[in-house]
Amino acid sequence: MSLTRRPAPAEHPPVTDPGPAEPAYAPVGVVDMDLARPYEFRPPGGPGPVRPTAPVLALVRLRGRPLGLVTAAGAESGAPEDLWRSVADTARRRFLLPRTAPPARTPTPAPPSISVIIATHNRPAMLRECLNSLLHMDYRNFEVIVVDNAPADDAAERLVSDGYEGRVRFVREPVAGLARAHNRGLAAARGEIAAFTDDDTLVDPGWLAALAEGFAQDPGIGCVTGLIVPAELETAAQAALEHHGGFAKGYAPRVWSLRHPPQDPLFPFTAGRFGSGTNMAFRIATLRALGGFDPATGTGTPARGGDDLLAFFRVLTAGQALAYQPDAIVWHRHRRTRDALDAQAFGYGAGLGAYLTGALVNEPRMIPALLRRLPRGIRYALAQAHRKAEADSAGSRRLARLELRGLLYGPVGYLRSRRRNRSGRV
Repeated sequence: MSLTRRPAPAEHPPVTDPGPAEPAYAPVGVVDMDLARPYEFRPPGGPGPVRPTAPVLALVRLRGRPLGLVTAAGAESGAPEDLWRSVADTARRRFLLPRTAPPARTPTPAPPSISVIIATHNRPAMLRECLNSLLHMDYRNFEVIVVDNAPADDAAERLVSDGYEGRVRFVREPVAGLARAHNRGLAAARGEIAAFTDDDTLVDPGWLAALAEGFAQDPGIGCVTGLIVPAELETAAQAALEHHGGFAKGYAPRVWSLRHPPQDPLFPFTAGRFGSGTNMAFRIATLRALGGFDPATGTGTPARGGDDLLAFFRVLTAGQALAYQPDAIVWHRHRRTRDALDAQAFGYGAGLGAYLTGALVNEPRMIPALLRRLPRGIRYALAQAHRKAEADSAGSRRLARLELRGLLYGPVGYLRSRRRNRSGRV
């Protein structure tokens, strides 16, 4: 006998209170512009100029180097030239530009060979756009590997064979899990550097050159991450994620290492500050020496994520440095619906919890360090959360709650994933 009561059939669906109606969302165009190229707007990840109408969110650069994001409602005339001037004037005031512009990026001597690895799952239309952006790359010595992860059909394979034969390599990973897909791509890679992005991104033409520049700073750098900005703000859900914080980690280069730790009470456990798997690169020798990505982590597993954060952590604990290079730009197409955004927020929290659990499982020698940092870290995190809750909107607070629920679930998800892998139930 079931203890669950089923509602009796009704002639009419029950009437529920939908709550206050949300104001209609007006789409915002996303553009790319350089103050050194007057009156020119470019689309995210694309080479050709565009003539946008307001409102816009512009990634503003100076001689190729990103300064920040600027929103502009436009001028009375509505002309793109006036819109460009409006964005430029705001940028000059906000970023306090120096009288002399920074030098343009210099080519890296003997640039390393790079293997670009893109994991995909049942999104051939997005994959096509991502691949098209990669083929406009200002870098010669690279290969592209598409890893089709537990696909429902052969759409991605047909896309690669029909449209990119000889330019893109295709491999299949039948077992679901982003870490497994990345490991399959890593095994196939022929380059010195492995650069990872997702099928829902558009990459900047200078992406690989900037990643190579990051590694060229120091042979002790084992990982480089880059800037992630929105590719579109067409829906309220996409705008909500960007308002909540998005993916961007700032516009100043940084380097982290255990030898020179920052003023962060939880370093090196705060791996989420270093970057994201949507835009990350590793020396292949380093990543292979670490055994690749932990297959108990990643989207598509019970852990829901954490594969990138755990890899960042293990690079640092292996004695290498991690660099953040904002010139390495990837444009991300955020989830378009509220349900998908909510699932993503929960997944981010779950991935963080899974990462912390995996960090202690993979590097148990770091447990004393975590215990020493925990009291200060909790006080710091609570203070940050309190300030954010006071300032943020109701929608952002809802996402924060979902992330917290995910964080609490994360250790359970990671351990379930490990048990599933050991039992062979994949």
